[in-house]
Amino acid sequence: MSFRSRSFMLVVLGVVIGISLTLGQGVMATKDEDVKGLPLQQLRVFASVFEQVKRNYVEEVDDAELLENAIRGMLSGLDPHSSYLNEDEIKELRVGTTGEFGGLGIEVSMENGFVKVVAPIDDTPAQRAGIQSGDLIVRIDNEPVKGLTLSEAVKKMRGKPKTKILLTIVRDGVDKPFNVSITRAIIQVNSVRNRMLDDDFGYVRITQFQVKTPESLLMAIEKLQRENGRKLKGVVLDLRNNPGGVLSAAVGVSDAFLDEGLIVYTDGREATSRQNFEATPGDIIEGAPVIVLINGGSASASEIVAGALQDHKRAVIMGGRSFGKGSVQTIQDLPAGGALKLTTARYFTASGRSIQAEGVNPRGNYIA
Repeated sequence: MSFRSRSFMLVVLGVVIGISLTLGQGVMATKDEDVKGLPLQQLRVFASVFEQVKRNYVEEVDDAELLENAIRGMLSGLDPHSSYLNEDEIKELRVGTTGEFGGLGIEVSMENGFVKVVAPIDDTPAQRAGIQSGDLIVRIDNEPVKGLTLSEAVKKMRGKPKTKILLTIVRDGVDKPFNVSITRAIIQVNSVRNRMLDDDFGYVRITQFQVKTPESLLMAIEKLQRENGRKLKGVVLDLRNNPGGVLSAAVGVSDAFLDEGLIVYTDGREATSRQNFEATPGDIIEGAPVIVLINGGSASASEIVAGALQDHKRAVIMGGRSFGKGSVQTIQDLPAGGALKLTTARYFTASGRSIQAEGVNPRGNYIA
């Protein structure tokens, strides 16, 4: 086990650009000789459409706005996680890394033009208002979400503390959309919480995977050991409704319970996208039993931990099938400003399983 910093390029794992955000910075290196010639005929078509819109559209249009929309369209057609980030969106992304912001406390993604709740964050206005994983937000303050980008919707949901917002929710099992009024607050995300259970078992709840989560986990286990007065007989690791976060944190948490072996690897088209992440010696609870709790709100980094401990027969996984977000995004600054967030790889568990769209299945447990 080691909590030292690890060198990695591909770090954005959570269902990001939500009410709580995770920033991953990376550089995508592509050899010039590997790039095929530009499709000139298609570029001529694009230039022709661009000129026709500028000349004939009923209202005057801005060149920069047209180009930004074209880039957004290009990326949105790839997958839900690739996108163009303008300067404001980059700032929003950076705000999320501080763990403190004015908002509601939900992780979100986009689905069929609506904002989908991946998971509410513990002890936030959204959770207290009853927002649930899987809810679709169809209106924000009575304005339709359809037609907004995810970042635009997020911007509307964020705001000054103590201000109110009205969300219109569509929920499975509920006949009609319903409104939920929520008062914004400063969201301070403490990623690790703990308490003692009966019979010398400890309970650790991880709400998000932040840079310091592995260190926080270590401190939580040490605190539980002190409270108990002796070694723990086992640990319940609760990753339910944990939407993910930073790759290094997922590796560090997995490493905490493993002595050796592959934790996770990433792989994509580029040779540089293949990276292996290995466990280091040392198990913080010295082989005592581990139970990992997951559900449909457990995504990405949560799935890395659950998958790694399951593959190594180190833990029993309980609950429901996880979300199934197994792709990795890199962030690359663009010369003219803004940035590209592009899916460049997928991650695989030690046994070679891809989590993408499949999730981690508790029924795949190995029980000794």
